[in-house]
Amino acid sequence: MTPLSSLDRRRFLRGVGGFALALPTFETFAKASVTPRKRFASFYMPDGVPMPREDDPAFQDWSWFPHGEGKDFQFTKCLEPLESLRNDVTVFGGMSHPAVREVHGHSNADQFLTGADTGASGDYQNSISLDQVYAEHVGQHTRFSSLVLSTDGGTGSPRGAQTLSFNRNGRPIPAEHRPKRIFDQLFVKSDADAARRLATSRSALDDLMADAQDLKRRLSHADQETLEEYIQSVRDTEVKVEKARKWLTTPLPVVNVDHLQLDLGPEDPRNYLQTMFELIYLAFKTDSTRVVTYQLGRENGVGASDYLARAVGFNLTHQLSHQTKKVGGWKNFGIYCRFLAEEYGRFAQKLKDTPEPAGTGNMLDNTLLLYGSASSSFHLSRNYPLILAGGKNLGVSHGHYRKFGEMPSRLLGVSTDAGWRSEMDYEEEPLSNLYVTLLQKLGMETERFADSKRTIEI
Repeated sequence: MTPLSSLDRRRFLRGVGGFALALPTFETFAKASVTPRKRFASFYMPDGVPMPREDDPAFQDWSWFPHGEGKDFQFTKCLEPLESLRNDVTVFGGMSHPAVREVHGHSNADQFLTGADTGASGDYQNSISLDQVYAEHVGQHTRFSSLVLSTDGGTGSPRGAQTLSFNRNGRPIPAEHRPKRIFDQLFVKSDADAARRLATSRSALDDLMADAQDLKRRLSHADQETLEEYIQSVRDTEVKVEKARKWLTTPLPVVNVDHLQLDLGPEDPRNYLQTMFELIYLAFKTDSTRVVTYQLGRENGVGASDYLARAVGFNLTHQLSHQTKKVGGWKNFGIYCRFLAEEYGRFAQKLKDTPEPAGTGNMLDNTLLLYGSASSSFHLSRNYPLILAGGKNLGVSHGHYRKFGEMPSRLLGVSTDAGWRSEMDYEEEPLSNLYVTLLQKLGMETERFADSKRTIEI
């Protein structure tokens, strides 16, 4: 008997009396033929985390980092919502980007995924972000190469990013913040004029490229460099237009929307965050993309994201990091961090509870979820609070608190800028060493990212 997997599809169709029948999708084929999906998402929380001194009564319950080390660690109340995921997460301490360790934490969200020397002031140049490196590798398999989200939307300003994602030229990629727009982009069919608009766009891009090449011959060297950046942006747009054309006739996935609240914003913070996480879940489940970034909030209390603390009864988020010396200040800050951990954990748990579509294990086993911030103790750009979840099928071992450096006690419990202004006389692990490791776990053959020097065991 001929194995089912060796049947020639066209011969099968010819053998049914000339009727044009669509061969059904067999589960046997689906699981055998689909390339395993490897997904990556990164989430950024602003304003650092509570880090009281060990002799402070709040230390036991409200210090963000766990107590203990290795597998012998205990979550505090800040991360207690992750206890059920203990064997699916790793907490990292003592990691940071060397180039910005003496820059105020309010200026550092820009380089969280890039590792670039964006500096504290003056000339500004960023580099490609981790998610976009992976998107270049895997984006051809999905309708959207990546999904870039934030609570505030747009790009923000240099050193005041409202997006985590930067292209190969170091330019910020605008983030979307409106749930309805995100949903429509993912799951609502474009109008009948889409093909015409794509054709028009392609024609216009061809004209632009021809004009640019003609102009280039008459420009100075410096102006030629500026023009080359422009030409590269046109090339990037060409790629997007061509990809959109290829996907135009592919049906959009159908999802149940009864449980989604799409017409809300950060003024209803808990429901808003849950909706944003749900949209990311649906994007992953339908394989609309395999790369997502979501900046939960902008640094320095700017924008609508500063309202997120209202989910747990406080007014503005950024104020919590400045009020730790008041009675109950560490606890208040910790309660907010716990809220964010709850929503991150809820999302990770949902991936774990969902079998991998046409694959093995669950969705979390095939997804890396990086969560963290570019500052820790009162806007100090060191000892980044970091959590990695998922990726067991990618070879990641969890259930650890990995410490790569010990922050001196003089930097704990501060509520002034004394910390970030201090000289660094202790060692920390370059965060890019973790990033190049993650790229390898995601299937990329690469030895470097940003200022990485080595890979680390995870």
